[in-house]
Amino acid sequence: MSWLATAALAPLLWWQGRRVRRVAMRLPEAPGEREGVAGAGMDRAATPGRAPLRLLVVGDSSAAGVGVDHQAEALAAPLADALARRLHRPVCWRLQARSGHRAHDLLAALRASSPAPAAEVMLVVVGVNDASAMARTRAWRRALESLDATARARCGVHHVWHSALPPMGRFPLLPEPLRWVMGRHAARLDAALQAHVRSHPARHYAALPALPGAGAVPAGWVAADGFHPGPLAYRAWALSLAEAMAAELGAGLPASDAAAPHCMQ
Repeated sequence: MSWLATAALAPLLWWQGRRVRRVAMRLPEAPGEREGVAGAGMDRAATPGRAPLRLLVVGDSSAAGVGVDHQAEALAAPLADALARRLHRPVCWRLQARSGHRAHDLLAALRASSPAPAAEVMLVVVGVNDASAMARTRAWRRALESLDATARARCGVHHVWHSALPPMGRFPLLPEPLRWVMGRHAARLDAALQAHVRSHPARHYAALPALPGAGAVPAGWVAADGFHPGPLAYRAWALSLAEAMAAELGAGLPASDAAAPHCMQ
């Protein structure tokens, strides 16, 4: 199907979108701490010069842990734990995420942060809301460019990882043909994201772990709302990200001078 077919489906898509918003289960953001130190008990004598790595996670509802019961089961905290184990280095982490955020919302929040969170590494989890709003790829890339530049200028970020957009064409909540349309647009934004990452050596694209099977998303991989990740998906996502990030960061980054309890300030 082409964009002409999508245009012809516009009335149906509009109706389906309104109905999904009306009947969708509203899950809260996962409660729990949104900053901490992973690997704080590591033997510093065994890892000389390995001061804490500062990690900032920014994003939307998936970054905020919608779909699980606690931040310990979500993305940021498990990622920091897995990264600390792989790098043999404490990881000070902070989560700055909110349901409904699009790329330009992340940019506004980072610009408004006072003081700006200091970090060497930033993970960006965004795109589903941009895809749902049918954001134009050019505006999407401009927002990402500004977000990355702001993180470098205000936070001292050296490396930015952008998590891939999820396969919206497999979200159980979405009916057809809305699911097909959302899936295609999410794929277009993801292609633009990959082009954005290729334009700068300190940007990285992190593919999502493959979903089991080819049809409906299995139980445990999707939350009760049929839209957000479930516990198994979060676990696989955190481990996949930790592997990719540790492989790139293994050579080391400039050590933070900050003390562990306040390492994001």
